[in-house]
Amino acid sequence: MHRYLIRRLLIAVPILFGITVLSYFIMSLTPGDAVQMMISPTISQADIEIRRRALGLDQPVYVRYARWLGELARGNLGYSFSSGAPVTKRVGERVLPTLTLTATALTMSYLIAVPIGVLVATRRYSWVDYVATFFAFLGISLPTFFLGLAGIYIFALRLQWLPVGGTLTLGTDGGLLDSLHHLILPASVLAVAGAGALTRYVRSSMLEVLGQDYVRTARAKGLAEPLVQRRHALRNALIPVITLAGLQIPALLAGAVITEQVFEWPGMGRLTIEAINQRDYPVLMGVTLITAVLVAVGNLLADLAYAYVDPRIHYE
Repeated sequence: MHRYLIRRLLIAVPILFGITVLSYFIMSLTPGDAVQMMISPTISQADIEIRRRALGLDQPVYVRYARWLGELARGNLGYSFSSGAPVTKRVGERVLPTLTLTATALTMSYLIAVPIGVLVATRRYSWVDYVATFFAFLGISLPTFFLGLAGIYIFALRLQWLPVGGTLTLGTDGGLLDSLHHLILPASVLAVAGAGALTRYVRSSMLEVLGQDYVRTARAKGLAEPLVQRRHALRNALIPVITLAGLQIPALLAGAVITEQVFEWPGMGRLTIEAINQRDYPVLMGVTLITAVLVAVGNLLADLAYAYVDPRIHYE
């Protein structure tokens, strides 16, 4: 196991390096820069050039990337062009809200998809299967911003069960229950978007396993059908589904960019939009690097979960 972990960590280093190279050079191709976003009619061209030199924007892109990489090697992600604050501090303040949102959404999507997927697999081609399939495709097709706006209109404005956005009620000190109250709607939007595809995968995997010889043998021995499904079928059916946990993490983080804007959630997604509008390259690179690390860690945890679900799998 230790060898496997070390090997995966070593493989992640060149992957993360390649991501930063591509990201930095793609960002350099976008029109405008941070200084142009700060321009006012009273600023002279000479002042603009002075400001560009102060930020290092007058240097070639490969020189700027080399400087950024040198700062990263010292554990520093640089300083924000717009506020001057350390990128580590700005991104660090937004990581926990995003992790809370995405982890809750991922958990909710599995709690929704696994029982429904198993149910429709055992009732194939029934009305339950058709209804579940309809809502699964609906969840896959609808974009997160539409689900978010629809959720706000129904549950926040019409029914007034949930808050419109934010992480705490204005004028209060918040608290755990208040935070959970604000978390329900944005997490549910991301969960519904992810549960649609996951339900279809669980259904397909469960149908394949139910047709295996060892399942028929278990039934022939006289075991009760719920026991056959839970002990013999479900655990093996979950093995390919676990792969989706690692693949869903980047999808959830991408969806969080829009969801956090809709619900004014103070996470990395909202920070990304702000940095894009301000051409704040150090902040964008910090968010990109942290996101890539989270995706790599998520995929590693998904691989390790194989061994827990299926004892036959060993990492040597």
